[in-house]
Amino acid sequence: MKQIYEHYTEEDFDVWKILFDRQIKQFPTHASSTYLEGLKIANFETGLIPNFKETNQILKETTGWQLAVVPGIVPDYTFFELMANKRFPATTWLRKMKELDYLEEPDMFHDVFAHVPLLTNQYFVNFLEELSKIGLDYVGNDAAIQLLSRVYWFTIEFGLIQEDQGLRIYGAGILSSAGETKFSLSDDPPKHEFNIEHMLDTAYRKDVFQKEYFITESYEQLYKSIPEIKDLLARKTAEFV
Repeated sequence: MKQIYEHYTEEDFDVWKILFDRQIKQFPTHASSTYLEGLKIANFETGLIPNFKETNQILKETTGWQLAVVPGIVPDYTFFELMANKRFPATTWLRKMKELDYLEEPDMFHDVFAHVPLLTNQYFVNFLEELSKIGLDYVGNDAAIQLLSRVYWFTIEFGLIQEDQGLRIYGAGILSSAGETKFSLSDDPPKHEFNIEHMLDTAYRKDVFQKEYFITESYEQLYKSIPEIKDLLARKTAEFV
């Protein structure tokens, strides 16, 4: 599959611009500085849907990663195999104007705008690659994949990070949602220190704002948590045998 850029409609460009502008207004005080740096590296602009050929060239020169076009949510094996080989699965379709605030399945704005900037950070992509290799080891083991998905969910999708300027967002699920961008940093939801075992024991829902969040100290801490993830996952899945 590939991106066919000339197939984008005027509505697609309008949707991208509206979503982009809405988020950019919040990001100086909400998004991780590393994400903001990556946004500049990726050269994303308001009103201009990214061209995957250009984005892939930038990623290749920065961290060696690439975008791999997928139609939507893919099977576990495909998902983990792609990222274990430094290829991030991304859709090329955009939500409709009537779906600006909620979408059941991730679209290109989520996959590209929210995820790609952090693919320029080496510690982050190293974590993503190694987490995916763990996933490949457990494909077919539903209990293990469910547990591993919690780590992915509370880091890659809904993670917060403590930076010098304060608490910031790096999770793509938050960065692509105007409402959750505000909510996640408010005083309402509980926020926990980075703790892999706690994540493994915490269920989540996809259809509501998260009830709790985990705060990492750095992207290096993410990467260095891989051995602990392997160990805890092995011990917890042994309980199901």
